[in-house]
Amino acid sequence: MCRAFTGAQKSQKRPEESAVLAHIDQLWGKEVLHVWDRGFAGNPWLTQTFLHGALFVLRWPKNYQLLDEQEQLRKPGEISKGKRSWNHRLLWDARRRCQRDTGIIAFQVSEPTHHQPLWLVIARRKGQSPWYLLTSEPAHSPQLAWQIVLAYARRWQVEMAIRYNKWELAFESPRVFKWTSRHKLLWIAGLAYAFLLSLLAPTLQTLSAWLLRTFCHRTGKRSRETPAPLYRLRIALSFLWLTHPPPFFSFL
Repeated sequence: MCRAFTGAQKSQKRPEESAVLAHIDQLWGKEVLHVWDRGFAGNPWLTQTFLHGALFVLRWPKNYQLLDEQEQLRKPGEISKGKRSWNHRLLWDARRRCQRDTGIIAFQVSEPTHHQPLWLVIARRKGQSPWYLLTSEPAHSPQLAWQIVLAYARRWQVEMAIRYNKWELAFESPRVFKWTSRHKLLWIAGLAYAFLLSLLAPTLQTLSAWLLRTFCHRTGKRSRETPAPLYRLRIALSFLWLTHPPPFFSFL
């Protein structure tokens, strides 16, 4: 999650993202597999990626061309046209909460500007547009190709977690420029997030069910089937503490 400043200390989005990429590379190097959506597709970001030697999975737009094995510039759909999928399996669609029959196939390609060898993994989802996933990881077998697809499929859960942190825990709200002050605020929000996650542990299932039933009761099917009801848990705790204020000041 990267946010550029505005006003007197404004900064540009791409330099901030590049600084984050460099920091991650310095800390963890090749231990991290970056998963990026279509907003990062294109030569400028790929240049940064190649400079740092980052491992990545990037969803590639259908109209952006790549060099195929014959060094011909073609769109992803043209590269895979007429080729049968290697394998099929049911893949969980976390966004629409259903299973989708998905086929996969992969091709060795290269990026036109840098001619870096890459792999294009294509996930053909029944009833939806295919995923074109450009990756630095090898994908010459169905097993390796599925690893790339499953890594990208997790991005929706990651986006939901980021959205929760930004809005419910106000990660995006601090308006301070000194890192020490920002660090303290993020630590407080991080502790709150860890506490809410701890309430989802199987050993606390009875407590969580009681909180939701008593202070944030819902009868809708979607609310009942939500696997990680962090929004409802936060509301339930708020009503609990309004009804029975905890003696926080007695601990000082």
